[in-house]
This record gives sequence, structure tokens and C-alpha cells, in this order.
Amino acid sequence: MTNWWWIRHGPTHHKGLVGWSDIAADLSNVSALKRLQAHLPEDGLVVSSDLQRCVTTANAIQGARIRLPHNDNLREFNFGDWELRNASDIAKEYPDLSKEYWSNPGETAPPHGESWNQAAKRVCSAIDAISAEHQGKNIIAVGHFGVILTQIQRAAKMPASSAISFQIDNLSITKIEYLGGTDWRVLGVNFKP
Repeated sequence: MTNWWWIRHGPTHHKGLVGWSDIAADLSNVSALKRLQAHLPEDGLVVSSDLQRCVTTANAIQGARIRLPHNDNLREFNFGDWELRNASDIAKEYPDLSKEYWSNPGETAPPHGESWNQAAKRVCSAIDAISAEHQGKNIIAVGHFGVILTQIQRAAKMPASSAISFQIDNLSITKIEYLGGTDWRVLGVNFKP
């Protein structure tokens, strides 16, 4: 079994949709980072998205653990023309499209962005490659809200419309176990040590 310990990066405090924008994380909550670092397996391999909010969070919790290269396929969803805009402004400008995007995630995408299915395919491909290379290991992955939701969806075999309802707080742990083949299971969501 391969254990995935998903950590959502530190907060950015931005009020709009933050996808591929490279915005820094606020890592001032040192006690939360120390608790997180102490809770994670010492033999874990650390990997993160290549965006600085994940890289710096991974740096803060890595300790003596081995670090894998940053992976751009673990980036958050690409929100295209909706990037850094707030939901109410998007809903006013794209009422039907935004309603479909959030209520029925799947093939619908923001203008010049990617759909849930496109993002999930990208992320799952990266996860599968890492799982194959590091079979039976503890993998500590510092990622993004949407990325973690795609893995909950896959492991629980639920529709995206159900996965999108999960809360994933900054600096929380979501643990997912890879059993082999197409078998995964969710062991815990949004845990804060």
C-alpha cells in the first residue's frame, strides 16, 4: 500500500480564485506548521506543486525527509479568464457558465481555463506515476484545494459534484491510501493536528 498524505498549502488570503497564479503562502502560523511536521511520517517522501505557495509550505514541513522534484502537474485548476476574480463578479459576467461549472463539475471550463475532468486527468496521471515509482511508501504531497478534491473523488468513486462539497482547510491533512490497480480508499479528510 502507498499512503498519500495530502497537505493543503498555507493560506494566500486572496479573495478571488487562485489557480495558476504564483501567489505566496502566509506561513506565519509556526505552531501549526510544527504540529503538522511532527504528525507526518518521518519516512515520508515530500512532493509539491511547483507553485511557490506549495513549495514554501513543503519546505516548512519537510524536516529531514527526502524531497522529490516539484511537479507542475500537481498545480491547482487553471481558471483561465476567471483567475484572481471573485465568484460574484464571475457569476454576473458568466451567469450560466459559472452556474454549470460549480453545480455540475465535469466538462464545463472557464474561458481559456480547464474543466474539472481535464484537471483531474492531469493530476491523476502525475499521481499514478509517483505511486508507481515509490510503491509502498508514505508520500507527503503539498497541494491545492481542487487537486485534493480530485483525489477524494477518485478514491471514493464519487461524482465530482459530491467531491466539490468537501472542506479542505489550509494546513490540513487528507489521507488517501493506494491499494493497487484502480483501488484507493479515503482514510481521513481535513484533519488538523
